[in-house]
Amino acid sequence: MSSSVQDKLMEDLKVAMKTKDVVRTSTIRMIRGQMKDFQIAKGAPLAPEDEIAVLNNAAKKRKEAIEMYEKANRPDLSAKEKEELQVIAGYLPEQLSESEVEAVVTRTIKEIGAATTKDLGKVMQAVMSQLKGKADGKLVQEIARKKLT
Repeated sequence: MSSSVQDKLMEDLKVAMKTKDVVRTSTIRMIRGQMKDFQIAKGAPLAPEDEIAVLNNAAKKRKEAIEMYEKANRPDLSAKEKEELQVIAGYLPEQLSESEVEAVVTRTIKEIGAATTKDLGKVMQAVMSQLKGKADGKLVQEIARKKLT
C-alpha cells in the first residue's frame, strides 16, 4: 500500500476511529477491503487509476442502492447509503459539471463524425476514456443520446 489514496484512507481511518465516527470508519474499512481484494486479484500494487476504479465502483453501488431503497420506500436504508456515498465521494476526483460534460460530448461527436444513435457506442467509448472517474457514465450517455437524436 504505497499510493496516495490508500495512505489518505489509512490516515482518515485513524481519525474516524478516534472521533468515534461510525459511518466514516465502516465505510473507509469497506473501501480499504475492496482495494485489498482488487490488489490480490491483480497480483500487483494498485495504480492510481485502479484506486479510482474501486472508488467509482463503490459509489455506483451506493447510487443504485439509494435508487432501490427510495423506490421501496425505505428512507432509513437510503439515508445510510447516502452517508456512505458522501464519504466515498470525498476520495473521488472532482466531478465535472453537466455543461462541461456536454462540451466534451459535443466535441467528441464532431471529431468522430457521429451522426445517429447507432454511433452511441463509439461516442461513449471515446468520451469515457477522456472523462474516466470525472463524470458519471449515465450522465454522459444521456447527453450523448440527446445530441445524436
